[in-house]
Amino acid sequence: MTNIQIDRSIYDQASFQKPKYASIPGLTEDLVREISAQKSEPEWMLEKRLKALEWYQKTPLPSWGPSLDGLDLSKIVYYARPDTQESTSWEDVPAEIRDTFTKLGIPEAEHKALGGVGAQYDSDVVYHNLKKELKDKGVIFENMDVAVQKYPDLVQKYFMTQCIPINDHKFIMLHGAVWSGGTFIYVPKGVRVDLPLQAYFRMNIQAGGQFEHTLIIADEGSELQYIEGCSAPRFEASALHAGGVEIFVHKNAKVNYISIENWSKNTYNLNTKRALVDENATIEWLNGNMGSGVTMLYPCSVLRGRGAHSDSLGIAFAGDGQFQDTGSKVIHVAPDTTSTITAKSISQGTGISSYRGLVKILPKAEYAQANVQCDALLLNDGAVSDTHPYMDISCETAEVGHEARVGRVGEEEVFYLMSRGMSEESARRMIVNGFVEPVIKALPLEYAVELNKLIELEISESAT
Repeated sequence: MTNIQIDRSIYDQASFQKPKYASIPGLTEDLVREISAQKSEPEWMLEKRLKALEWYQKTPLPSWGPSLDGLDLSKIVYYARPDTQESTSWEDVPAEIRDTFTKLGIPEAEHKALGGVGAQYDSDVVYHNLKKELKDKGVIFENMDVAVQKYPDLVQKYFMTQCIPINDHKFIMLHGAVWSGGTFIYVPKGVRVDLPLQAYFRMNIQAGGQFEHTLIIADEGSELQYIEGCSAPRFEASALHAGGVEIFVHKNAKVNYISIENWSKNTYNLNTKRALVDENATIEWLNGNMGSGVTMLYPCSVLRGRGAHSDSLGIAFAGDGQFQDTGSKVIHVAPDTTSTITAKSISQGTGISSYRGLVKILPKAEYAQANVQCDALLLNDGAVSDTHPYMDISCETAEVGHEARVGRVGEEEVFYLMSRGMSEESARRMIVNGFVEPVIKALPLEYAVELNKLIELEISESAT
């Protein structure tokens, strides 16, 4: 991916691929039944979908956070299937779809640095592959739809039961009703996956909705690094992304979850991510959010085992007309649990970035430790940054720290760098690069280069 020349058209241009099936806009019970029937799902999954739909229909939209007035849910195409089958060979993927993923650098990344790749186009996974040495260790890496058929007992035990229940909130109810595609990973006890696994989700259809589901189970003593990427072409009509991510980190296990979400500005990104973390286990979240017009995303860690640990590191960019409402949540349930949240945001033009977070320490979480740090960088006078931290501490032995800072790119700093021979654009870029360095350093090399370029693109696009 380091050789890919990134420009905005790579992400914003749709490919001309006619779907083999696209639902009429809007959501009905008939459509939910049709989705389940086309996937030949077991009865329990259909029942779960219908129950989620019932909850969704009687639950109002959230009254807090960014305005959702521009999202007309009756005009969304909830299910669109490309005219192809899932393949383990890129050569078997239709040329117009393959070319999209090639421009995004996915096949090259798989060849150089990944243990396995899944690629989803609208509602279906079109490519999925796992290296033989990982298969031989018992690692399972499948399209979520395939996993329902091949591992029904395992999926039924974990899918939207204890981690993210189907009645959690309005958009996870919607997700539970119409989810399609996504990733299923199981890492056996004691197995370490040395090469990252990656899934990339591309939404292509106009006024589309994408609802992939990621379910990761890291058994005792195992380790995994997983990377998700997302993008969509730019249309006038609003689009919706409401994925779901459930991660189970069992005793002494470790999961590093990386997500770079780069949806188009007509997209409402209303995603839900949560991890249940057991004794002496660790979850590491690294999130990059940009592109989408409105984002509401707050990865959550539930530290339910003694000594469980969570690290959350995120960067959000809000340019003209964008509202990035992001943050993290951590719930300390057990004793001796620890967590850190580091949230960075950049606002430019009329962009609004908002940190919204929760630290909750329950009475039995004795000697829990939590630290939150929010840093915001404003690139001009009209940009906005807000912070909405919430601390709910019910244990006297807990230690909690919170720090929030807002800074501006001052003319003095820019002038100083320009006096050393830099252009104004280069000077501003250097300041921003220094600000995001902790996030970039935490990424694998190829993705660090990509995220740096994406941030530069967003800044230059917002400045024009």
